[in-house]
Amino acid sequence: MLYPIKTAFLRAFISLLMLSVFACTDTEERSSVWTGPDKNLKVTFGLSADHTPFYLVTYRDSIVLDTSRLGMIREDGNFYNDLSLLSVTDEGITEDHYQLLYGKQKDIAYKANRYVAHLKNKKGALMDIEFQLSDDGFAFRYYFPENKTGNGGLKTIKEEKTTYKFPGQSRAWLQPMAKAKTGWEQTNPSYEENYLAEVSPDTPSPIGEGWVYPALFRNGDTWALVSETAPERNFCATRLRYDEHDAAFGVTFPQEEEVYPGGGLLPASELPWYSPWRLVVVGDLGTITASTLGTDLARPAPEDTDTSYIRPGTASWSWALLKDESITYDIQKEFIDYASDMQWPYCLVDVNWDTTIGYDKIAELADYARTKNVKLILWYNSAGSWNTTPYHPRNKLLTAEKRREEFGKLQDMGIAGIKVDFFGGDGQSMIAYYHDIFTDAARYQLLVNCHGTTLPRGWQRTYPHLVTMESVKGFEFITFSQETADLAPEHCAILPFTRNVFDPMDFTPMSLTGIPNINRRTTGAFELALPVLFLSGIQHIAETAQGMSEVPDYVREYLKALPTDWETSRFIDGYPGKYAVFARQKGDHWYVCGINGEHTAKDITIDLSFIKSEVGYMITDDPEAEGFAKSDLFPSEKNHVVMQPYGGFVMKF
Repeated sequence: MLYPIKTAFLRAFISLLMLSVFACTDTEERSSVWTGPDKNLKVTFGLSADHTPFYLVTYRDSIVLDTSRLGMIREDGNFYNDLSLLSVTDEGITEDHYQLLYGKQKDIAYKANRYVAHLKNKKGALMDIEFQLSDDGFAFRYYFPENKTGNGGLKTIKEEKTTYKFPGQSRAWLQPMAKAKTGWEQTNPSYEENYLAEVSPDTPSPIGEGWVYPALFRNGDTWALVSETAPERNFCATRLRYDEHDAAFGVTFPQEEEVYPGGGLLPASELPWYSPWRLVVVGDLGTITASTLGTDLARPAPEDTDTSYIRPGTASWSWALLKDESITYDIQKEFIDYASDMQWPYCLVDVNWDTTIGYDKIAELADYARTKNVKLILWYNSAGSWNTTPYHPRNKLLTAEKRREEFGKLQDMGIAGIKVDFFGGDGQSMIAYYHDIFTDAARYQLLVNCHGTTLPRGWQRTYPHLVTMESVKGFEFITFSQETADLAPEHCAILPFTRNVFDPMDFTPMSLTGIPNINRRTTGAFELALPVLFLSGIQHIAETAQGMSEVPDYVREYLKALPTDWETSRFIDGYPGKYAVFARQKGDHWYVCGINGEHTAKDITIDLSFIKSEVGYMITDDPEAEGFAKSDLFPSEKNHVVMQPYGGFVMKF
């Protein structure tokens, strides 16, 4: 149990702690204390006795991160210890205003205080560490500024030394990193593991390969979410590994198998060179879920980027419940009609369409879909030799020449986008492959959805046609095993606080009427809440037309033209893994949704006074009829809602 400590005592404790750090490192004159705009967040930066950069973070006078390390090891030099601190510059306020085409918020403002530590190693080579502190957290990145003749061409980073040392009493929500080249047809890693919920930070990873981002931590009333954003084609993606010696999480690089065939694993670039941002959101759960740090720090798309063809929305999709046998001309035509009836703009045609339907008949389907105001998205296998999956079209995207030839065909047919599956990991060359696909798809005005994939890490701001990525143990796994279905309620109630905070997530939600050979644990209203709770530029709906015909008319009406491009969102109530209640607004309408991740009923009171509508309605579970119930609702400060075990609700005003 965590006992409250009086503020005065805590401040004194922190002061003594900092004095002890400075005394043992003999670096008091080389230490700096930085603050965010509202002064609640403080970062202390300095050099230790072996001249290693360190930082310590407090929020409202409580420790978020104990003394943690910074630094890099390049093949040509040590930028970790034996460093000299040349200077620290306070560069004032940095601000940004931008819009996203889809997600939890449209108009976004970012404001942070910026500080830069200028360092030099024993050979005289330079490295800066840039910190930006905002009201909702902080971020930092490394910068190698030198750009002079004879700097040696490409530089390679062998190791990153960044650590995050959370207090020992903290609790964590962590998703294990998979072992590369394992799983079905060697398709791991693809960020498709279940979370460990509310565990001690030193809990061993069950797979032994560390943990993926975002990672969530709680210490008392303070929450922290750790991630990274904006890896460019010259860097790899990273993950966390707990170091027992340091009692801290360290940033580590991918496994050696996670590369494009013949490509590089480690970051490599000429100078000057920025690393991706490492970021930590700090505050309460409302702060965590509202944060946009993951896109605030991402590279913006060029100002002249054409976004006219990018239309967020919902898609029908046969494969989720009907699998491979559904990819035929006649069934896909039925799903086009289904999308049209529901006023959804897309229909996703999944695996093997190139042979079960064929290019000519796909073109015919695309023409038919246009008459219904629907566009097609087509599935592709990304794979070269990094996995053994049998699905196709395969090997169409591996080179620029092949990609552009294929994308040109799709553009000529009027295809809206591609779903690319089975990527091979996070190595530098594989990250470059993502950038290549995104860049070429934009040339041909194709939307992109990636499955079997890494975390997007803010790429949707750089490439606004990147409408979603899977990177989650989603609905398809529920259809594969009863064990996954049994864990789904808790899993779904963790995702809004972790995986889905910054980046679009193609969970492919919602089965209202049943799953073949699976006992679905969640109720109908729980499932109905997911397309609003989960954020994705295109929401691919698992339910079929037949299933949709079996639910009440008011449920179908609620799901018609369901938004995915929200203007603003609010966290109302919840706790990771237990329950989640959110509100999202589009135009004149507010949608409120809630799910119960536990097998006990929850009687909650939620404040909806921010909604100015006079009346709306609520759809909940009818426990007696095992169906739905609809009732009128008047928003107020005290709206009473009962969520059934593994149940949920939706509201619309």
